Amino acid sequence: MSSSFTYYAPTEVVFGQDTETKAGALVKKWGSTKVLLHYGGESARRSGLLSRIKASLEAEGIAVVELGGVVPNPRLSLVHTGIALARREGVDFLLAVGGGSVIDSAKAIGYGIYNEGEVWDFYEQKRRPQGCTPVGAVLTIAAAGSEMSSSSVITNEDGNLKRGLNTDYSRCKFAVMNPTLTYTLPPYQTMSGAVDIMMHTIERYFVAGSSMALTDEMAEALLRVVMASARTLKSKSDDYEARANLMWASSLSHNGLTGCGHASRGDWAPHQLEHEMGGMFDVAHGAGLAAIWGSWARFVYKERADRFARFGHRVLGLPVTGDDLADAERAIESLLDFFREIDMPTTFAELGIHPTAEEISEMTVKATYFGTRTLGDVMVLGSEEIKAIFTDAAQR
Repeated sequence: MSSSFTYYAPTEVVFGQDTETKAGALVKKWGSTKVLLHYGGESARRSGLLSRIKASLEAEGIAVVELGGVVPNPRLSLVHTGIALARREGVDFLLAVGGGSVIDSAKAIGYGIYNEGEVWDFYEQKRRPQGCTPVGAVLTIAAAGSEMSSSSVITNEDGNLKRGLNTDYSRCKFAVMNPTLTYTLPPYQTMSGAVDIMMHTIERYFVAGSSMALTDEMAEALLRVVMASARTLKSKSDDYEARANLMWASSLSHNGLTGCGHASRGDWAPHQLEHEMGGMFDVAHGAGLAAIWGSWARFVYKERADRFARFGHRVLGLPVTGDDLADAERAIESLLDFFREIDMPTTFAELGIHPTAEEISEMTVKATYFGTRTLGDVMVLGSEEIKAIFTDAAQR
């Protein structure tokens, strides 16, 4: 029996070519007079994207303050810089220009502006925020889905702790999505993004209990389209339809849609394990997910072999033999084959990291929030199980 659910997706989506020129009008709808334009590297400036967005804002009489420098696994130190700058300048709206890292950083700054005290407290679950300064996004990378999700993930350099915060306060007021802005992404970044998109749905798909038939069908279709789009982009990086499908899938995969009606919110253990990998080794998030997923799946699949078998049949096109365990094993290897096909790692060595036994122990302790939580839904993972999964990924 499917469970009750609340689906809340308030973000206005403006999709298509040249839509970044509408940023000013979209911000003005929220009564803003001064915007913090938040971005990553200088590519956004060199490409002319920042200039087009600034012109759009200034045409609406909105003043602009800039803050660049966001890196993958966005840092708390830049969040602190942004909070101080925004308060000093009287910023009343945050416009993120980039991918998930920039959007997450903007959300964290928004929390810090609105609420008194140390913003990291919210990410450590010591306090709950009471609001967030409004955030909008001009998306340049299809991956994290932060443009329509309630999530924000920040890395604290003090201890290399990567932590997430989910509240509806930080949901973007609007998301501008122009697929052509992703044409120049390096192939590794594109494919890492495709894996992240897939994992946001896969982790909602694998639940210990029941699921809703319609939601399953939507999730399976989304995953098939993402895989087909990634394959297309391997040989033709400027294929508009493939880029558009990947960008829209990024949003739909993490705005809650592909988990509606399931008995739980899903099994997010691979994400939580990757957070510790990202915190310690600063790896690309999607690539890190690809590197850990197989070790997680091989560890837990017997608990829901039927679900893994269905995944293999409906998503990967594998035949049904009637032997759920065998079909589940083939499904796991087939997805790993796909990761290899798009040049994503499937082990720690392929990811370029070689954690020591001490580092594996440290990641394990941090994954349990220093012994205060377990992970998983298909199988509940404690310290012993988490360490075994990390070790398997490191030894393959």
